[in-house]
Amino acid sequence: MRIIAGKYGGIRLNPVKGDKTRPTTDKLKEAIFSMTGPYFDGGTFLDLFAGSGAVGLEAVSRGMDSAVLIDRSRQAIDTINENLAKLHDDSVKVIKGNSFTILSELAADNNKFDMVFIDPPYKQQKILTVLDKLNSLQLLNTGATVISETDNTVELPGEYGPFEAIKQKNYGLTNLVIYKFEEES
Repeated sequence: MRIIAGKYGGIRLNPVKGDKTRPTTDKLKEAIFSMTGPYFDGGTFLDLFAGSGAVGLEAVSRGMDSAVLIDRSRQAIDTINENLAKLHDDSVKVIKGNSFTILSELAADNNKFDMVFIDPPYKQQKILTVLDKLNSLQLLNTGATVISETDNTVELPGEYGPFEAIKQKNYGLTNLVIYKFEEES
């Protein structure tokens, strides 16, 4: 596992030890960023259920100004911090805790995001709940991109409130759906 492109391209990343965290493969990460970028001219990135932090660190490497990486697992947080130490980049904030609680705290601090990656444990499938929370807490800038990763048995809607699916693709056992957020008038 590595950072694929950008200013940190080629840096090897540690996976979270054990079998409780499913890593986003380099192939899938490349697909995500070819569908959404591949490079960015600033912006803020939010990675819920961050695991090793690979997707958020890739986003910063490719030009996002900053990222917030959230995970509730101590093992995942330790791995993110190990990986972040390899970059020597202070634009990434790592938070341990329940994603839903942290979202409320981020909203209270008036945070807004341009891109969000949602990859909850496949068994829990909380994508639509997260979309509702992002919208109700007003955490997204107009035009924000929300990337959702699910297993291939889950069908996400093409439209969901202010979210419109602009790209959908299957990668074997994984489905990616990219939503664009437009504020409701």
